[in-house]
Amino acid sequence: MKDAEKRIEMALGVIFSNGGIDGAHHKQWVLDQVVRYLTGCPMVEARGADCNGKDYAYEDLGESDEYQAWVKGHNNGEDGPDTYSWDIGVAP
Repeated sequence: MKDAEKRIEMALGVIFSNGGIDGAHHKQWVLDQVVRYLTGCPMVEARGADCNGKDYAYEDLGESDEYQAWVKGHNNGEDGPDTYSWDIGVAP
């Protein structure tokens, strides 16, 4: 499978799995994940804490140069480079 096809497959997968979850903040996370998949962001190890404060590691999408350029372009508007802001949302 070509890289572009894999990116599209992953983007469609996140929409299929999470696109119907209620809440604008969750839908924004889906949009951010789609942009990350389509712009070739790498998987990275991230860390978090559960409700009891116990530390754990998980895989998450990082940022590619293409993603950063896309966000920069999104934020650019009639009032300069920070006219808008890109919201990464909240994972469901």
